Amino acid sequence: MEDTQIIDLYFARDERAIEETDAKYGRFCLTLAKNILTLPSDAEECVNDTYLHAWNAMPPERPRLLKGWLGRVVRNLSLDRWRHAHAAKRYAGMDVLLSELDDCVPDHNADPALAAEAAMLTEILSRWLRALPAAERNLFLLRYWYGLAPKELAARFGTGAKQITKRLYHLRQKLKAHLEAEGVIL
Repeated sequence: MEDTQIIDLYFARDERAIEETDAKYGRFCLTLAKNILTLPSDAEECVNDTYLHAWNAMPPERPRLLKGWLGRVVRNLSLDRWRHAHAAKRYAGMDVLLSELDDCVPDHNADPALAAEAAMLTEILSRWLRALPAAERNLFLLRYWYGLAPKELAARFGTGAKQITKRLYHLRQKLKAHLEAEGVIL
């Protein structure tokens, strides 16, 4: 079923919308949630929460790209769950993922007054990503958006995990230099 037809089902308040969403994007959402949470039960719950969010948001919201919209929702819900569980120290993998970016991305959550600067940072990061060659952009997004481990990336890119780790390090250094050149205080 096409995305527009699925969205139309949400607007018609037809419960098949959730079934069709799950059939088309359930695996994608579950993989994304598992990459962040690692616990299958938590990942499944976040996917279910994503469907509930979709049901409540449509209408009035009409996503342009349903897959991207669902990915953003499931990722945000998974990160919220991770932060909540992180206080109990149940998830070690996400610590590693986020700590890799500590040196090149400032923490705007520490001060709510920095919300405008966070929006500016988002735009700078988007421009930087668009300027990267496709392979580097994909590597960066697969690691830091989708949360794939270096071993998974190595298999996907046909190289060793050490080579992927080096490439990611160089990408982070490029990002750091770009942010500094843009005047972002790290």
